[in-house]
Amino acid sequence: MSLNTTAVRIKVTLKDVKPEVMRRLVVPVTLRLDRLHLTLQEAFGWTNSHLFEFFAGEVRWGIPDPHNDYGHQPMDASKARLSDIVRETGAKTIHYLYDFGDSWDHVIKLEKWFDNTTTEGLPLLLEAAGRCPPEDVGGAPHLTCH
Repeated sequence: MSLNTTAVRIKVTLKDVKPEVMRRLVVPVTLRLDRLHLTLQEAFGWTNSHLFEFFAGEVRWGIPDPHNDYGHQPMDASKARLSDIVRETGAKTIHYLYDFGDSWDHVIKLEKWFDNTTTEGLPLLLEAAGRCPPEDVGGAPHLTCH
């Protein structure tokens, strides 16, 4: 990623779900993580009914909660951008965890960087494969797809 990078193509795959559930999008690198969360909710067809976190390495971003008893406090997703994750962690793969009960782990691969391009019309869904599982089914280990 250079200083001129304006957008990134990402491939997002729902981990441990067969057949594959995948979305490929182009998003601005300056997209705030709380907005990336909403983008992924739309792309996958989730209902935005649960908490979420992004993580790369040991660093986590989500909604800080003073009453959190999970043992860690995430950094505020509304104050971090996708480019911040890359700059701070050097990650080429990021995880997006949705619904702490079902633990839907989305693997986000940063596939291609775009320099000096317009971000008008972004985020943009390029490709989709597979239907998203229903909410509150217990997560991937409890899911049987036919």
